[in-house]
Amino acid sequence: MEFSEVIKKRYSCKKFDGRPVEQERLDSILEAGRLAPTAKNLQEQRIYVVQSAEGLAKVDKITPCRYGAATVLVVAFDKGNVFVYPGEKRSSGAEDASIVATHMMLAARDAGVDSCWLNFFDPEIAARELGLPENEEVLMLLDLGYAAESAGPLPPHSQRKELAQTVTYM
Repeated sequence: MEFSEVIKKRYSCKKFDGRPVEQERLDSILEAGRLAPTAKNLQEQRIYVVQSAEGLAKVDKITPCRYGAATVLVVAFDKGNVFVYPGEKRSSGAEDASIVATHMMLAARDAGVDSCWLNFFDPEIAARELGLPENEEVLMLLDLGYAAESAGPLPPHSQRKELAQTVTYM
């Protein structure tokens, strides 16, 4: 699929049919995340693939937004392995994990897999419930699967501001 089509066709799927994502497709999605750029190439992302009934039950305790997806990727980062920017007010952890997650989300669409970026959860509770190491922070959850027959983009999906409203040339 052309990249511009990937971007246009991707939407947040809110109703999955429960079919599992084939391993070959999942591997290509995970590989896209592995290839994503990170600050100083620290590669501090940690991706957890949740597919077991026990793991999915834990996700359901963390958020009401699994929407029936058979696979959930937990995108976290190692807080002790981040680049701290000049001024020491920000680090690269959240942005690097966001880049990784975006690569995987777009790779999913390209592979014919639907997704939904989830941020409706408490990261500390998620880390605790999933038993993640203390040095890791959960950035987001990525539902993966196949849209149910009645699923589709929500009405405001295609509403976008004009470029002039969001871009300023200086």
